[in-house]
Amino acid sequence: MLCQHCKKHQATTHVKTMINGEYAEYMLCPECAHELGYDNMFTDFSADFGGLLSSFFSNALPAISGATHCDTCGSTLNDIKRSGKVGCADCYDTFFSELLPTIRSIHGNTEHKGKQPVIEYTVNPDEKPDTTGSSGSKLESLRAELKQAIADENFERAAQLRDEIKELEG
Repeated sequence: MLCQHCKKHQATTHVKTMINGEYAEYMLCPECAHELGYDNMFTDFSADFGGLLSSFFSNALPAISGATHCDTCGSTLNDIKRSGKVGCADCYDTFFSELLPTIRSIHGNTEHKGKQPVIEYTVNPDEKPDTTGSSGSKLESLRAELKQAIADENFERAAQLRDEIKELEG
């Protein structure tokens, strides 16, 4: 595709803009992109991002002599402090005590708190829950029926099931 600005050279830069609610797209050649100020906008960002991380590490990590290094990648704590980047996964073990306060201050925690997997229950709509079994199996079947009632948008039945479940759990 030819550049939409000069209509002479091959377009290599795709620009999307949203100005005052108006959306526009342009395909520009490298020369026109540079002339219009759309040349590689991310070069400064990556340098700033590394600087941002190094500022976190440089303020929080103690200065050391550089004698301690990672056996896997050879990084020292001073390297991590300077670059703001950990050399490899083993660096976390090697420099654990020095990195822990910094990681805690950046993330607020040192353990991953992810979401729990969703357990899907499938219920045949014609099938009624087993009310003669143990309370555990009855509770499971009521939860499955509740899920199905919500999926079917039968909210009155869902409210009844919710109350039954609370009573069993109570």
